[in-house]
Amino acid sequence: MAPFRLSPLNQRRWRNFKANRRAYWSLWIFLVLYGISLCAELIANDRPILVRYNDEYFTPAFQFYPEIAFGGDLRTEAKYSSVEVQCLIIAQGSLDCWDDPQGIIGEVQASGTAAGQPVQAGWILWAPIPYSYNTIVNTGGVAPGAPSAQNWLGTDDTSRDVAARVIYGFRLSVTFALLVTALTSIIGIAAGAVQGYFGGRTDLIFQRVIELWSSVPTLYVIIILTAVWSKSFWLMVGLMVLFGWTALVGVVRAEFLRARNFEYVRAARALGVPDMQIMFRHLLPNAMVATLTMLPFIITGTIGSLAMLDYLGFGLPTSSPSLGQLSRQAQQNLQSPHLAFVSFFTFAIMLSLLVFIFEGVRDAFDPRKTFR
Repeated sequence: MAPFRLSPLNQRRWRNFKANRRAYWSLWIFLVLYGISLCAELIANDRPILVRYNDEYFTPAFQFYPEIAFGGDLRTEAKYSSVEVQCLIIAQGSLDCWDDPQGIIGEVQASGTAAGQPVQAGWILWAPIPYSYNTIVNTGGVAPGAPSAQNWLGTDDTSRDVAARVIYGFRLSVTFALLVTALTSIIGIAAGAVQGYFGGRTDLIFQRVIELWSSVPTLYVIIILTAVWSKSFWLMVGLMVLFGWTALVGVVRAEFLRARNFEYVRAARALGVPDMQIMFRHLLPNAMVATLTMLPFIITGTIGSLAMLDYLGFGLPTSSPSLGQLSRQAQQNLQSPHLAFVSFFTFAIMLSLLVFIFEGVRDAFDPRKTFR
């Protein structure tokens, strides 16, 4: 099997992208941050990553285990942060553990004995941040809580760890934006290509439909629909795609109208090349520069729209780790400036990296630009 190799054209585009140092390093930083957020369950979780009990290994972060699996009495999920469950796992249910849990657990972990008797000690491997995005943290009745060794970025007004919510919220926002951008780009490019290539009555009818569709008050319709239907991630994706596909139609249509009468297009038609092949193999690459110019605005606009709807309370469910909800809490709790700083820097870093990356991609596809 032959190794995968880029074509000479794509090699030139990759060299141009790497020569743009700002875009190249922004891509790596963004990939690292997004990769970390994809592993959020291993970084911020109120359930252990790995548990060893009776020479068996359990993965509570990914599977459900009742308390009876660790020698308890309940069939509900074990509450691993409680002292009782830790006594069951680490001290194997030693009776002395209930009297002095911290001391007995520490003794078992250190020497494997409890009350002078040898014990096959278990252990619990926690995530670096022992809280999930919806975990209620005990901060002594103070909410929002300031940053501390226990909560690196503090807590919000419902005593949930801000660092965990930022990690999960970053993953949610970026995944939502990339998914919506991909779907809207596919629909918008296809619609613009059909309009520009065929022109005439097809173009006229499509333009009237787009004018009518663009005049719909998007925000009000989304608010009404989210009030009628239960809010969910896929509902928001569908609504964003439904009202956002027209963003690329204009630029793609203009490029196809300009290029459809070029000599090589006429020659391809004379040779009997199918219209779909002409549109998407010969004309679409010429429209990619204009298309890629719009992508940063679509991505940042999608993230901003989701944050705005969450800020107003008409976006994702309130149980979701939304960055827009964090912004609303910052506005409602001015006495806790850490919420505002975290929200601002999260959006600033995320949006700046995306804009820099797509600027480099746009310039790499532009045949008129060459970087040294």
